[in-house]
Amino acid sequence: MANFTLADLEKIIASRALESAEKSYTRKLLDAGIEKSAKKLGEEATETVIAATIGTKEQVVAESADLLYHLLVVMKARGVDLREVYEELAKRTAQSGIEEKASRK
Repeated sequence: MANFTLADLEKIIASRALESAEKSYTRKLLDAGIEKSAKKLGEEATETVIAATIGTKEQVVAESADLLYHLLVVMKARGVDLREVYEELAKRTAQSGIEEKASRK
């Protein structure tokens, strides 16, 4: 599964969003609204931070996977395509991080 990408996960989320909430956790999250999805994303971010500071490498990997999944669910709920994020990252990497951050002020 080493060739699995975020684009693959985005496609799976899109597919599962079409299923019933009884069969799909993704659909259930989307049906619950952006507040629920965003809250879950925040919880997973916190769990990732905890794993990063005091957990094992395996815990960091597992929590990071959860975090990425929930981020993509929130993006789906808000109509944000992964391609748009890639484009933003490409723009930001065209200059130094310090310059980029200063341009956002």
